[in-house]
Amino acid sequence: MSQYTRIEVVQTMGKIKIIPLFYHSDLKIAKQVIRACYDGGARVFEFTNRGDHAHELFSELIKWSNIELPEMIIGIGSIVDPGTASLFIQSGANFIVSPILNSEIAKVCNRRKIAWIPGCATLSEINYAEELGAEIVKIFPASQIGGPNFIKSIKAPCPWTNIMPSGGVTIEESNIKKWFTAGAYCIGIGSNLMIKNKEENLDYPTIAKTMKQCILFANNNS
Repeated sequence: MSQYTRIEVVQTMGKIKIIPLFYHSDLKIAKQVIRACYDGGARVFEFTNRGDHAHELFSELIKWSNIELPEMIIGIGSIVDPGTASLFIQSGANFIVSPILNSEIAKVCNRRKIAWIPGCATLSEINYAEELGAEIVKIFPASQIGGPNFIKSIKAPCPWTNIMPSGGVTIEESNIKKWFTAGAYCIGIGSNLMIKNKEENLDYPTIAKTMKQCILFANNNS
């Protein structure tokens, strides 16, 4: 069962503005990345459904974070069907992110009052997602479907729309500024945030530092 209401999830996303995205099959590494992001100020984290038995890893991460990182809101991404959404909701997901727009996923989430963030690529899809109850819509892949100018164009006729770009978002202040100047509600950052050291291992202190900088950039430019 989720620990946070969908309104709390949406409000926290809008407050912190930077949503880390990550998957790793090693539970220890996943925990270290989540903790590094938490230490850097993240309070929402999207673990992506990318590998075999990801739901088992996710369940352990939820139980761990509820004790060790009590302010962290963890949800699941890369969900493409309602059955998988139900599985992760049962595992404690606080929100569901999908790369696609699927009305059956919306129904599953709405029944349990779980925040649902669908992937959209047109104004018609965004409008339909909002009819289905989405408070935030994800544009994906953001850089390929028009970048910040796409958001600006959508916000002109639909200023009430909350948009989270994902895909092609980087950690540089200039890039982050472009998205928020265009009207992004929050942004999702994946591989660009997961910095490695010279040995090609994840550099947790640098991830924490970069996370903090990205949040600062986002809140200074939004």
